[in-house]
Amino acid sequence: MDIATPNEPRTTILIVDDFDDTRLLLRTWLEKKGFRVVEAENGNQAISKAASSRPDLIIMDVEMPELDGLSATRKIRELGDFERVPIVAVSAYGADQFRADALAAGCNEYVSTPFEPDELERLIRALIK
Repeated sequence: MDIATPNEPRTTILIVDDFDDTRLLLRTWLEKKGFRVVEAENGNQAISKAASSRPDLIIMDVEMPELDGLSATRKIRELGDFERVPIVAVSAYGADQFRADALAAGCNEYVSTPFEPDELERLIRALIK
């Protein structure tokens, strides 16, 4: 489900990243693909935005001030009905240990930056099926 029809709501994606430019880039790209986008600047905001917007998928930066992405993921997983919401961790760290840590925290996938937009889109569409 991507572009909405009059009787069909759009898929909502929560972007969590402390860099304005990254959120802008992702938001612009995702909106062009037909998704509804909600944004958060840090892990604490991610928890409240997840609870209020009920996203279909979350793209979570790992390294952020206030509350990092993995801690925020753990807290989001504790919210009611969030055990099935896909969470994609995104980080510049490509080591296998970072991927393992993200999956252990409750993320469904781990993507290293820079990434190919087409690959991210395929991943998003596979996770929201």
